[in-house]
Amino acid sequence: QVQLVESGGGGVQAGGSLRLSCATSRTIFNFNNFIMGWYRQAPGKQRDLVADITGGGSANYVDSVKGRFTISRDNAKNTVYLQMNNLKPDDTGVYYCNARRPGAPPNSGSWGQGTQVTVSS
Repeated sequence: QVQLVESGGGGVQAGGSLRLSCATSRTIFNFNNFIMGWYRQAPGKQRDLVADITGGGSANYVDSVKGRFTISRDNAKNTVYLQMNNLKPDDTGVYYCNARRPGAPPNSGSWGQGTQVTVSS
């Protein structure tokens, strides 16, 4: 079981930026073998993938955040980031960090506790 700790959430006005971080709470053997992802759960909705990134740095984004969000990882620090620019009220929700092994389906694996992002208009 991978222990994940998110930080960096908060409140921001539309058009603003936030940077989320997710660190493992202990040294993970072969951290770079995990696919790291960020998911969002808006009020009253299911938790959906926002972006994920392989150990080699190949990133995938949901269409609604393309061009605004950037996912990155530092394998030496066992940390993954989500830079969010030009935030919109629809980006509001709890953001969860996820770690899954290659071949595992999305929405599986280990989860952080979540960090709230609130974007006001």
